[in-house]
Amino acid sequence: MSKAVYENPLCTRYAGEKIQHIFSDDYKFSVWRRLWVALAEAERDLGIDISEEQISELKANIYNIDYDKAAAYEKQLRHDVMAHIKTYGECCPKAAGIIHLGATSSYVGDNTDLIRMREGLGVIRGLLLSAIGAAADFAEKHKNLPCLAYTHFQPAQPTTAGKRAAIWIQDLLLDLEQLDSLLATLKFFGCKGTTGTGASFLELFGGDMDKVTRLEKLISEKMGFSGVYPVSGQTYSRKIDYNILSVLSAIAQSASKFATDVRLLSHLKEVDEPFEEKQVGSSAMAYKRNPMRSERICSLARYVICDALNPAITAASQWFERTLDDSANRRISIPEAFLAVDAILSLYINIISGMRVYPKVMAKNLENELPFMATENILMHCVKKGGDRQELHEAIRRHSVETARLIKEEGADNDLLARILADERFGLSERELSDIVSAGNFIGCAPEQTESFLEEYVRPVLRGAQMADERDINIRV
Repeated sequence: MSKAVYENPLCTRYAGEKIQHIFSDDYKFSVWRRLWVALAEAERDLGIDISEEQISELKANIYNIDYDKAAAYEKQLRHDVMAHIKTYGECCPKAAGIIHLGATSSYVGDNTDLIRMREGLGVIRGLLLSAIGAAADFAEKHKNLPCLAYTHFQPAQPTTAGKRAAIWIQDLLLDLEQLDSLLATLKFFGCKGTTGTGASFLELFGGDMDKVTRLEKLISEKMGFSGVYPVSGQTYSRKIDYNILSVLSAIAQSASKFATDVRLLSHLKEVDEPFEEKQVGSSAMAYKRNPMRSERICSLARYVICDALNPAITAASQWFERTLDDSANRRISIPEAFLAVDAILSLYINIISGMRVYPKVMAKNLENELPFMATENILMHCVKKGGDRQELHEAIRRHSVETARLIKEEGADNDLLARILADERFGLSERELSDIVSAGNFIGCAPEQTESFLEEYVRPVLRGAQMADERDINIRV
């Protein structure tokens, strides 16, 4: 079937259904209607003449949305909120006159955005915890597996595959900490009128400022928030959008670092990301197994990191109590950041859960570099046996220089250990040399660091999340 119009790849290829639903029109406009119900209920509770019959009618039609009618009204009115007020009013004729009473467009628009972002952060948090859990399983499994470490992508002191995964997890824990801090402080926008002064509600309640204050509190509680931003213009501060997308950007950064490591390790043939039986790595080179999932993470992460600039500029360019140059940008930049991070974390979980590790290749890569790293240990061992430190140091230097030259100029194997073993000045047996250069002697505290990190930091977080799930303390609207 031909597809004649553009479709967002984040929806058609990458993001999950749950996050797509949160940023869908169905979710958005049903929340608008729930906000109108909450407003009417709170106003009735504070003495406004609104009947139970009117509220019941509003509640009965929350999901009865005629999108064609709303579109026709919007084409005529050039105002989406007014279009939906009229559409809602037509299916609620008894309540039509009290819908949106005293409110401005930002009452439904801004509060809905905060609700959707809070709900979206809940989904992202669940995926983040799953990624941490999967990475913890990987770290536990491979905490004792020696592998070559790299600084500047040059061979460095060995580590273990599990310890490297612990570094990935540390980044994710920092992201979780930032996300939880944000969720703990995220508030409801409230209902503050056209310039944030609450003038329309003060008029509605006959000058009773206490009722204006109580109105916001009642609505925020009905919508599941424990607090309201105390002051605003017509909209909530757009710095809140920036703070939220900064968290999403941070997650994207962590995932991109992980995926980049996987891509490099794939080149070294030490790991492979999951690869399906009939998967094609290249249309031209049939033998290839490109790390395409990791590349996709990096690609999407780059988008999110750049996208975080949008709310920064928006927050910086707001005029006085409100300007509308935020609207079109926010409709695109905020949902797409959430959808992209949902996809990124789903890929992260898939890769780390199914990643294949090749210990023999890791051992071979270690063997190619370990002789150079072992020379100091060899020197100390031989000096303890009575050797001359300066003489042996010079011998190691000469052997090392010649070995490195042959490797680089002729592609020779690393025969440094064979040279040292054959040099009578060192007086080493094969057994002695083998014991000295065992990879386990060079990984330091990597296994213990990994286990301690998992036990003291990672597992408590995962256990706490599991307990919260069991008590059904999820973030829900």
